[in-house]
Amino acid sequence: MRITFVLPGWSIDKPVGGFKVVYEYANRLSERGHAIKVVHPLLLFPDEARLKQKIKKSVLQIAKHLLGRNKVKWFSVSSWVSILIVSSLKEENIPEGDVIIATAWQTAEWVSQYGRDKGEKFYLIQGYEIWSGSEERVKATWKMPLKKIVIARWLAEKAKEIGVVVVAYIPNGLDFKQFQITCPIEKRNPRRIGMLYHKHAWKGSKDGIEALKIVRDEFPDVETVLFSVYTAEMNVPAWVEFCKNPSSTQIVEIYNSCSIFVHPSWSEGWSLPPAEAMACGCAVVSTECGGIREYAEHEVNALLCPIKDPPALAQNLLRLLQDDDVRVRLAKAGYEHIQKFTWTKAVTRFEEVLRQK
Repeated sequence: MRITFVLPGWSIDKPVGGFKVVYEYANRLSERGHAIKVVHPLLLFPDEARLKQKIKKSVLQIAKHLLGRNKVKWFSVSSWVSILIVSSLKEENIPEGDVIIATAWQTAEWVSQYGRDKGEKFYLIQGYEIWSGSEERVKATWKMPLKKIVIARWLAEKAKEIGVVVVAYIPNGLDFKQFQITCPIEKRNPRRIGMLYHKHAWKGSKDGIEALKIVRDEFPDVETVLFSVYTAEMNVPAWVEFCKNPSSTQIVEIYNSCSIFVHPSWSEGWSLPPAEAMACGCAVVSTECGGIREYAEHEVNALLCPIKDPPALAQNLLRLLQDDDVRVRLAKAGYEHIQKFTWTKAVTRFEEVLRQK
């Protein structure tokens, strides 16, 4: 099949979770003999963009062309996958194909308008993306005549609530050749905690840091490491180790250096970092942010608490710091359970759904 994925932007050197999922599918579908194209617009809504933004995007496009940088630096995209950078998602910029897949609400608005020559229309729903658009506009895309694939059960429940039919539920997979235990769980510093730092409020980094401050008041010797594609802002304490823009190898090293991984997000389609941390042997402490429930169960293989509640997050962290047996038990249970989420399963099911078009 000729399969086109449509992403809502372009990121050369900053990892984006939703993009990563698409690139995984693109690589693995291309290995199965499909012709894959991934379209990246420089402007999502050119008619709405300000002149200054248009100029900036045009200059960026020219610079990328001249420098030959139309590659993704943070993810190894197969040479068999065509990376297309277009000025906008207007129909004339989209290749013909058998299947076309919107991957965010912004791209769903465009894909719904294309002619039949672009392929059968699907919508890979990776979250309830009201952080990047109005709820009314996001919900409207769910009701468009696109075949919906969701990555989490809670998104399927949300679709049912809205009155939308979902053709498939396909949870994400993990690359276990990359995310694996390199340092035995029992031999790690039991007081080292890791966390992803993000500048967007809904990612909950401020809550996570507040929880870590509470923990440090009880355990002054606790070690904390944050990693991010962003620069640390004023709310990051001086005692926090901060790793900016780590490589994929460094991220695995960070996970393996930690006994505990804390995930303070308010909403996630399918939470990737805590799943990766589980695969690397961390005990996970997280908010009940939707996607985490795809693989994490409170007291069974993780500790969960309500969103936007730093004291509750801190209490779960303190519990693991005070009881190493619980920490080791949860880490081992999380590691065993997360092994079920393979890309082979996900891609096989994804391919089946596309063939049923």
